Amino acid sequence: MKPILFGALSSTLLFVLAALSLTAETLSSIAQPTVLTFVLGVLARPAIARRARRWLT
Repeated sequence: MKPILFGALSSTLLFVLAALSLTAETLSSIAQPTVLTFVLGVLARPAIARRARRWLT
């Protein structure tokens, strides 16, 4: 019984560490200025399009 519990505990610990590493890697790749600029442009596009339509009418 103890080896099974030890195996389950150690595999859970390794899984959590791998998930944290993947999360940190994803956040560091998102934090690049080019990526942030692109995301902000995509998010701001609908508001800019509405404003431009109001100017044209």
